Amino acid sequence: MVNFVLSGLIRDIRLRVNLVRSMRILIISGVLFASITLAFFAPQRLTSLLLLFLVGLCIILILLRWPPIGIIGILVGGLFLPFSGPGGFNAAILGVAFMLGLWLLEMVVMRHKIQFAPSSTTIPLIVFTVSALLSFGTGQLHWYLFANQAPLDAQLGGLSIWILSAGAFILVGNQIKKLRWLETFTWVFLIVGGIFILSRLIPSIGRTVIPLFLNGINPGSAFWIFMMVIPLSQILFNQEMGPKWKIILSGLFIATLYVAMVQASGWKSGYIPPLAGIAIILGFRFKRFIWLLIPLGIVLSIYMLKQAISSDQYSYITRLEAWRIVLEISKVNPITGLGFANYYWYTPLFPILGWSVVFNSHSQYVDIIAQTGLLGLACFGWLFWSVGKLGWALKDRAPAGFARAYVVGALGGLVGTLVAGGFADWILPFVYNIGMNGFRVSVLAWIFLGGLVSIEQIVKNQSALQNSG
Repeated sequence: MVNFVLSGLIRDIRLRVNLVRSMRILIISGVLFASITLAFFAPQRLTSLLLLFLVGLCIILILLRWPPIGIIGILVGGLFLPFSGPGGFNAAILGVAFMLGLWLLEMVVMRHKIQFAPSSTTIPLIVFTVSALLSFGTGQLHWYLFANQAPLDAQLGGLSIWILSAGAFILVGNQIKKLRWLETFTWVFLIVGGIFILSRLIPSIGRTVIPLFLNGINPGSAFWIFMMVIPLSQILFNQEMGPKWKIILSGLFIATLYVAMVQASGWKSGYIPPLAGIAIILGFRFKRFIWLLIPLGIVLSIYMLKQAISSDQYSYITRLEAWRIVLEISKVNPITGLGFANYYWYTPLFPILGWSVVFNSHSQYVDIIAQTGLLGLACFGWLFWSVGKLGWALKDRAPAGFARAYVVGALGGLVGTLVAGGFADWILPFVYNIGMNGFRVSVLAWIFLGGLVSIEQIVKNQSALQNSG
């Protein structure tokens, strides 16, 4: 009897402690939310402000209880909400920043320590972020006396893209702790994407639906990559999926491939990177025929590359010249780069094909060297190598069914994303090219790849339970 009373008392104390902690973080979050809101609303809108404040508190409480809902919100908000602030500031950027802030606040207030999920990708991700901060600092130096620096807001915009991309990756790995949430996010993405693909195939639907997506899907290669690799990997590797769903996903895959390669055949970033990802998935599925698939893939790649070049000679020539010039500009500080967005303002000093104009490189990798130097490129390479290595380790260890298929799809998406970086700044949008608005879709790659860390933690937890049992 005494033990029963004592255990009940202990449970009551723990409940009260947890309630106090939750109230503390809720109050702090509420004050922060109110402070931000007050800056945008005049006193005469007090009623609306109070209502918004209460709604905001409810949202915070929901996200504290179920953080994955916020990650799903980043997807939906980025693709649908037309909100766009100064410099392309958008709902996806706001969503990632808010979720990061809420997560850090929860760790500091409730756990009293900042702790990341134990993963081989964590240190490369931190180093990647630190390299961005270092390059932002060196970007405050005037590397060319006869040219202007990029405005501070542009430099901050470029820095925020790097930090928030890394933040989206780490959010998924640390906040999605159950496979069903990762599965929910994936299905929401496929449903939203499927609606868009359907609207491209049926004009009567498209007139209503396509305008809703104009700010989201159109400016991003990542959408097309993951709209193909995720369905294909589930079809080929998810042994637990029923025939009906495989038929539906097959239709979605074929329809997406048709839209990308036939309807939008002139836009190479829409179909060449996904094809690279598809090749990786097929290689995993048909290992016995890899000796045939590799040479076939090489021949097809050479053919498609020649076709791409021959169909747009001017773009090819100007891109090569832009790469040469931007790399020449970068020689003044090849280690840590010129800082975010600065090289764009230096380009008029280096005429391109006889014209003294501002231009960008149209290459993710040249952009990385110009902005963050060889150090930034090395950190980028280390991060993506660690992600690929993690995916490779998980492809045979992940639970059979959705999780294992997801891992293979993420590996295909990783390759497709890296290929897309050769066409333009689709991974880390450059503020003067794809721009911050492109973060609406580029964040998809970081979220889906972050899902590998989530699966890694699930596998570790399952192994720990089995060993303890």
